[in-house]
Amino acid sequence: MLMEDDNSYTGISEHDQPGRFRRLLRFTTASWRLNLAGAMEFRFSFLLTVGSMIVNNIVWIIFWGMYFKRFPVLNGWTLQDVMMMWAAASGGFGIMTVFFGNATRLANLIATGQLDVYLAQPKPVLLNVLISRMSVSAIGDLLFAIFIFIGFGDVSPVGIVKFTAALLISGMIFIFFCVIAGCLSFWLGNTEGLSFQLFNALLVFATYPTAIFKGFGRLVLFTVIPAGFISSMPVSLMREVDLPFLYGALGMAAGLCAGGILLFYRGLRRYTSGNMMGLRR
Repeated sequence: MLMEDDNSYTGISEHDQPGRFRRLLRFTTASWRLNLAGAMEFRFSFLLTVGSMIVNNIVWIIFWGMYFKRFPVLNGWTLQDVMMMWAAASGGFGIMTVFFGNATRLANLIATGQLDVYLAQPKPVLLNVLISRMSVSAIGDLLFAIFIFIGFGDVSPVGIVKFTAALLISGMIFIFFCVIAGCLSFWLGNTEGLSFQLFNALLVFATYPTAIFKGFGRLVLFTVIPAGFISSMPVSLMREVDLPFLYGALGMAAGLCAGGILLFYRGLRRYTSGNMMGLRR
């Protein structure tokens, strides 16, 4: 079954109805509550999974702590900067995988024809797909980001605003970079492996100071794999606001968002149903 009419599966009528945004917000928050309730059905497993992710992140913090004990400054970066870099990266990753958990699985859903159940529902397809899954372990990443900010960040009102902005920008970059990578499956077949490698590259490079990259490598980190906008948050936004960087980060996040949405709905025109019988409640 090939999809042809955008309006038929976005859940948006030609004449916008009053309160549609409010209904979408209720739908989104209800999905998040149900995802969390399902994750907490087995409390011990939930706590163990979240705790394991926090411990995993702490190992990296210990590594960087040992490094900066020997070398106090790395190309202008201090231990506090690296801690806040990890907070921005793990927090953005946590936002994506907790609230929009299917972003990293989009390529597989497209290639295996598993979008059918979402197309049959009167809700925006991309939003419906993204929020229908939650990664339990990523809750540990979100908590870790908050703990690191409390321990190393500026907890003044201005500092909290800066940190919140960093998390939102980081989350947007993670989400829609993965959406764009996943949408390649509409044109190239099953690109699950390629999508994972691109996501993994973004995640890895987002946790290393951009000061250690020069020339072409630095250019790639601010264009093809925009990890530089995430890893530069501590020195270019949270330490002091660098307006050119802030405008660039906002532009990148907005561009990825617009590009991801456009590619997804263009790609739906090429989507072939998997003829799968299923119902999502």
